[in-house]
Amino acid sequence: MSLTIYGIPASRAVRPLWAATELGLNHHHVKLPYQGGGTRTPEFLAINPNGHVPAIVDARPEGDVVVWESMACALYIARHHGSADGVSITPATSREDAEALRWSFWAVNEAEADALTVLMHRMAMPVDRRKPEMADAAERRLAVPLRVIEQHLQKQKDAGEAFLAAARFTVADVCAASVLNWARPSQALMEAHPLTHDWILRCMARPAYVQVREFG
Repeated sequence: MSLTIYGIPASRAVRPLWAATELGLNHHHVKLPYQGGGTRTPEFLAINPNGHVPAIVDARPEGDVVVWESMACALYIARHHGSADGVSITPATSREDAEALRWSFWAVNEAEADALTVLMHRMAMPVDRRKPEMADAAERRLAVPLRVIEQHLQKQKDAGEAFLAAARFTVADVCAASVLNWARPSQALMEAHPLTHDWILRCMARPAYVQVREFG
């Protein structure tokens, strides 16, 4: 079997790349940027007709398995290339699997768009193109989902568990932290949600994430 991941770390492809690196997988990384037309070639559109990265191709004995959508890619890698041993990022129980699923979908539906707006208009875009009013509005909206995850992390802490799904870091954290990290340029949001801020920092300090971002 061989796993190929398309995309660059400075995109949503960081999610499957991070998951694969956490698991120590010997994978092939095609550093395909999301700009410049590379995702619109006939070759790539045959893999992902949506023309977006990431995409993964898992060459298995029964035939190639193709997955797109970043959260689906990361969850697939954890489920089919990890071991449910209670040590790796792979969910080891039904509860852990449920947490991975719900926090991944939650991050996409409740936080991603506004977190990306904060990132772009607080830090990533050239100063003359930033619109602070857009970041302000996004931060106001993000206060609602951040309150939800802050309460969850408090419950986890009270139960002696340091991460979203368990005491250990799992794919649930890969998926959700990769989204909420985009909101870190908002000092006000981070100060208002200290458990979430601390959790994000701990996730981003993972050697696998650092490796992906620096050498990916």
